Amino acid sequence: MSLDVSRGEILALLGPNGAGKTTLISIICGIVNASTGSVKVDSYDIVTDFRKTRALIGLVPQELTLGAFDHVINTLRFSRGLFGKKPNSDYLENLLKSLSLWDKRHSEVMTLSGGMKRRVLIAKALAHEPTILFLDEPTAGVDVELRKDMWALVRKLRESGVTIILTTHYIDEAEEIADRVGVINKGELLLVDDKKNIMHMLGKKQMMIELNKSVISVPDVLHEWELELSVDGGQLTYTYDPNNPRTGVSGLLDAIRDAGLSIKDVNTSQSSLEDIFVSLVKEKS
Repeated sequence: MSLDVSRGEILALLGPNGAGKTTLISIICGIVNASTGSVKVDSYDIVTDFRKTRALIGLVPQELTLGAFDHVINTLRFSRGLFGKKPNSDYLENLLKSLSLWDKRHSEVMTLSGGMKRRVLIAKALAHEPTILFLDEPTAGVDVELRKDMWALVRKLRESGVTIILTTHYIDEAEEIADRVGVINKGELLLVDDKKNIMHMLGKKQMMIELNKSVISVPDVLHEWELELSVDGGQLTYTYDPNNPRTGVSGLLDAIRDAGLSIKDVNTSQSSLEDIFVSLVKEKS
C-alpha cells in the first residue's frame, strides 16, 4: 500500500467488505499498529510525533461510539478539551448548527435517532478543529436526506481547507463528492486516480442494436466488431471506447445492413464508476 493524499482534496476509498479500508484508516489514526512501513501526516510521523498527528486528525468511525447518557454539547466540549483546545462556544455553536443539532445540544445521546447520533459523531470528530478528517462509511444506514446534508457539509469543509478521506459502499457517493477515487481489494490498492481520469481510461460505451428478426449467430462479416448476441438472438451489443475517434460505429451499422439484417432500434449506455469498480475487483479476485 503506497498512497499520497493532497491537502484540501476529497479522496474516496472503495472496496468490498474485508478489503482493508478500515484497517488502513485505523493505522493512520493510530488505533492499530502497522507491522511494517511508515505513515506521515503533514510531514509528521504517526509514531514519533503521535501527539501532533492525533491533533491534526478527526475520525468518524463506522460504529456509534458515544456515551448514552452524555449530553451532546458536553460530548463536544470534552472531546475538544482532550486535545488541549481552549473553550470556544461560538465555534461549537456554528458546528452544531451546520449539522442541524443546535436544538439537540442539551439532549442525552440515548434519546437521539440513529441519524442524529451519526451527526454527533461528525461533530465530535470536528470539535478540536482538525485539518484532516476521516469518514469511515459515514452514511451507512442513514436516510437520503441526511446523506445529502452530509455531502453538503463535506464540500463546505473542503472549501475551508480540510482534507477528507472517506470510505464508502455507495458508488454514487464517490461520484458525487470525491476528487480522486481509490479502489482497494485484499489489502492492495488496485487503482487511485482522478475520478474523471478513471472514467476516461476505463469507461466503456455500449451500443445495443435491436433487430427486427432474431438470428441464430452473428454473421461472419461482423466478427471484427466482436459483437455479443443476446440469448434470444434479437439484440447485438457492441462495446467500444468513446474516447477513440474511430469507434467503428458507422461502419458497423453499414455492415449490419449489408449482412441483410434489419435494425429495429439502437440504444447506448455509458459505463459508470460502479461498473469500473466491479470489473476491477473481479479482475483481481
